[in-house]
Amino acid sequence: MKSNSRGGERMEKKIGFIGVGVMGVHMASHLMNAGYEVVVYNRTKEKALPLLEAGAEWKNTVKEVAETADVIITIVGYPHDVEEVYLGANGLLNHARKGTYFIDMTTSKPALAVAIHEEAKKRDMHALDAPVSGGEIGAKEARLAIMVGGDEADFQAVLPILEKMGSNIMLQGGAGAGQHTKMCNQIAIASGMIGVCEAVAYAEKAGLSAETVLQTIQTGAAGSWSLSNLAPKMIHGNFEPGFYIKHFIKDMTIALESAEEMGLLTPGLKLAKESYEKLAQQGQENSGTQALYKLYQ
Repeated sequence: MKSNSRGGERMEKKIGFIGVGVMGVHMASHLMNAGYEVVVYNRTKEKALPLLEAGAEWKNTVKEVAETADVIITIVGYPHDVEEVYLGANGLLNHARKGTYFIDMTTSKPALAVAIHEEAKKRDMHALDAPVSGGEIGAKEARLAIMVGGDEADFQAVLPILEKMGSNIMLQGGAGAGQHTKMCNQIAIASGMIGVCEAVAYAEKAGLSAETVLQTIQTGAAGSWSLSNLAPKMIHGNFEPGFYIKHFIKDMTIALESAEEMGLLTPGLKLAKESYEKLAQQGQENSGTQALYKLYQ
């Protein structure tokens, strides 16, 4: 179900935002600019300073966010972080009020999303899994693709909030469906990045202008987000992260495990994961995913 109600009525709710890293800081700022009262928590407070200077309220713990906010958005690093934030002794589910809405925008395990949804329901709370795609650029420009899993009524209730952060927002199905959709996204990107890197390397090896080649092929059948947005960075030696290699490896690991559970072979995904793991072993885990090109230089 696609959103067609941008600019709809705003929920008069206090929003808690946990995880204000490369993407989260932009996402939270859009909510503030839309007039929402936002409270934030991040393991490293320094990353939250731009939001605090703009008027966000700081909380020292996840528990304090749970006790304060009506809607809580999380975008943290790994599934074990999600589990701790939601299901830990000092986590959200143990300290939030009845009726609280949770939106986990971390890329995490589908099974964990289902577990959180079920536990929330037992407590008369509402949980959605809503991972995103679009990287830092999409977060900064509020045009993320947001893939949602959960109950229809809960989705409709928080849709005005999601619309402040993304431009392509769809309910994919029940709990866990958002995470499964994100796995499809990451599988497509993983193999595609190999093709982008090899195309740029081939152009340069053939003595062509990689920039001129890119201008031509990105408008044809080879066109993709990675080709248009990350290939130019490869060509200019810019490997700063819009999305960290270490997090991409995490995503590919989840996708491989989920595929294996379903009996699905994904050789392209396996090859991409092995290539990125090689980069990580070379100390590139904090580089952007376009750093895969370094293996071809």
